[in-house]
Amino acid sequence: MKWILVSTCVAAFAIASCGAAEAKGCIKGAVVGAVAGHMAGHGKVGAAAGCAIGHHEANKSDNKNKSDNNQSAQGSSDQK
Repeated sequence: MKWILVSTCVAAFAIASCGAAEAKGCIKGAVVGAVAGHMAGHGKVGAAAGCAIGHHEANKSDNKNKSDNNQSAQGSSDQK
């Protein structure tokens, strides 16, 4: 019983000390990948691949938005 209490406290401390995760697109991609993987018989592999692809696509669109904002900010400062 003492061992379970110690393990629980260590796990709670480890979770509390973690920083926030950057999971944009991961949850949606994991759900879609899990469904597709389940149809093929590999649900866990599909969820992992879907998470990776969803996260990649979210970062790609974020980078595009940042570059568009930088270009428009530079264009407006050139007009002054």
